[in-house]
Amino acid sequence: MMDSLRYEAQIDEAAGAILAHWGDRKPRIGLILGSGLGPVADRLEDVSAISYDALPGFPRTTVPGHEGRLLTGRIAGRQIAVMQGRFHYYEGHTMQDVVFPIRALRRAGIGDLILTNAAGGVNRAFQPGDLMLITDHIGLFCEPALRGPNLDSFGPRFPDQSRVYDPDLADLARSCADQIDRPLREGVYVYCKGPQFETPAEIRMIAALGGDAVGMSTVPEAVTAVHSGMRVLGISCITNAAAGILNMPLSHEEVLEAGRFLSGRAVRLVEAIVGRMPADPG
Repeated sequence: MMDSLRYEAQIDEAAGAILAHWGDRKPRIGLILGSGLGPVADRLEDVSAISYDALPGFPRTTVPGHEGRLLTGRIAGRQIAVMQGRFHYYEGHTMQDVVFPIRALRRAGIGDLILTNAAGGVNRAFQPGDLMLITDHIGLFCEPALRGPNLDSFGPRFPDQSRVYDPDLADLARSCADQIDRPLREGVYVYCKGPQFETPAEIRMIAALGGDAVGMSTVPEAVTAVHSGMRVLGISCITNAAAGILNMPLSHEEVLEAGRFLSGRAVRLVEAIVGRMPADPG
C-alpha cells in the first residue's frame, strides 16, 4: 500500500492535470460508464477528451468495453465529466488504484456522481434489458475501499453507510423514468470480486441475502465517493440473468452486446436526470 502522504499528493497532481485540461469548463456532475455503455458518451456535445494514460496516477484499464478516457462536454445543457471506462480489483489493481479516480474527481470539484454498471439479474422478476435503480448494496465480499490510513481531508475514519445512494437523486431518477416512460426497476446491488462469473450456488446465496443484481464494480466507488462528501446515484443495466437463473453459460461478449442494446435506454434516462440535477450541488 502506498504511503498516504504520497498517495494524497498524487491525487492532488491528478486533480491539477484534470483542471488544467478542463480550463474554464468545470463540471460539477460526474458519470462513470460500465461495460458496453461507452456509446452513452456519443451524446456529449462540445467534447474534450484526455486519455487516462495522460493523467498522473491513473491506472490502465484492460477490460474490453472500457475505453480509458476522461471526457468533458455538455449533455441536456449541463457540463458533465464522463469516465469512459473504470478500474476493477480483478484486473490486479490495488483498491487504492481502483478508487483513485473518484478521489481525483472530487478534488477537481465533482459533487454529484452517477455510477452505472452492467449487472446480472438475480431477482427472477428482472429481465435482460431492464434498468435498475440501486437503492442499497451488499459489499461484504469487497476489499475495503477505505483500508489504510484515513485521508482526513476527504472524510471521517468511520463514515456512515446508511444512505450511500442519495434519496433525493433516487427520487429524481424515478421521476425522470416516469417522464420518459422508461420503467425503472429498483433493488440491491451485490459486489463480487470476479473476474469469474458467480456460481449458481453463490447466486442462490446472494438471493437469500436480499440481492437483486450482481456485478464486479461500483461498490468501492460508491463507498469512496460518499466518504468524500459526494452525492451518489447508482443505475444497473441488467444485461443477463445471473448463473443458474437460466440454464445457459455466461460470457463477457453477451454482457457487451446487451450493454450496447441497453445504451439507448440508458442515455435517455441519464439525459433526463442530468438535465434536472442542480447546476451546483455543492
